Amino acid sequence: MKKYFALLLTMLFLGCSGGSDKPDPQPTDEGKDRSVMLKALAENMIIPSYDQFKTKFDLMSEKSKAFAAKPDAQTLGAFRSAWADAYVAWERVELFDFGPAEKQTIRNFFNIYPASEAGIAANIADPTSSLEVPASYATQGFPALDYLINGLGANDTAVLAQYTTDKDAAKKLAYITRVVTRMESLLGKVMGEWKGEYLNTFISKTGLDIGSSTSLMVNGTVLHYERYIRSGKFGIPSGAMANGIAAPEKVEAFYKKDISKTLAQTAHKAYVDFFNGRHAVTGEAGPGLKTYLDALGAKDSSTGKLLSESINTQFQAAAAKLDALKPSLYEEVKTNNQVMKDTYNEMQKAVRMLKVDMTSAMSITITYTDNDGD
Repeated sequence: MKKYFALLLTMLFLGCSGGSDKPDPQPTDEGKDRSVMLKALAENMIIPSYDQFKTKFDLMSEKSKAFAAKPDAQTLGAFRSAWADAYVAWERVELFDFGPAEKQTIRNFFNIYPASEAGIAANIADPTSSLEVPASYATQGFPALDYLINGLGANDTAVLAQYTTDKDAAKKLAYITRVVTRMESLLGKVMGEWKGEYLNTFISKTGLDIGSSTSLMVNGTVLHYERYIRSGKFGIPSGAMANGIAAPEKVEAFYKKDISKTLAQTAHKAYVDFFNGRHAVTGEAGPGLKTYLDALGAKDSSTGKLLSESINTQFQAAAAKLDALKPSLYEEVKTNNQVMKDTYNEMQKAVRMLKVDMTSAMSITITYTDNDGD
């Protein structure tokens, strides 16, 4: 009988403790799941934004070919319009300068300004010149096309003469084709990687080390806001970063000055949308840097509010300054430069929040250097 009770107790014990060597499932805070954030940003923002840009770029390419085949007022006008639309669309993807874009250094080949007029002239004279070296950055991309279709003459008649009656007209047309073709090749490589193996790599590298997707993305996008929006579009032309010495000739779209504000507005809004995880097509907010910061409980030490709220408030303050500017940032620098400096100063406040407060909350190490005093 004793053996029977011992056996019974043993069976009851085993029945109650079965699987006790496995831990109970723990609830997952999806907001802190970086794979969710990375997947959403890649599939809802990065890839669709590239698709949208490619549509505009392809139209520009088509119009450039029509102009090269028959340079006249009509084809020039159509090329210019498509170029401006593609340039604006570029501002929505330029911030994704990590992963494939960084590998191809596409920004340096697409949007280094001011364009080098002397370098472009040298490349036109020598069709075998390299467009793959750093010295060639300012001789190609959107700024070079800006010069070639807007800056080669004082008016449309003078510009068209460069492509019809000038002794080097054929070479200049060939160079436009060369620049556009190279841009098409680089864009294809970047998009091909995003739509290929890199997408899975990006989503799967969920750590916080220097080589992780979150670290690369945060470093790349913070650098973009700091150096290419705040500094490139405002700090350098206004002189706010050059001992007060204004340089209006260094504004973006120098030869088509009336779109410079639109380019800056688009770039700034694209960054804000990215921070808030807004879908490139629907505009609906989803997982992104904001939701991740909120899940971490990151607070603004000076106000006690959610850090994401303070960052968005500062974005709004910077956007308000930007929106109040005239269409030509060149004219603002020349006639009312303080408003350019004010815009720069508001963006600088956002830089500190992104580069110091946000990265600290995320345990991200800033791996780039910038001589901005931060």
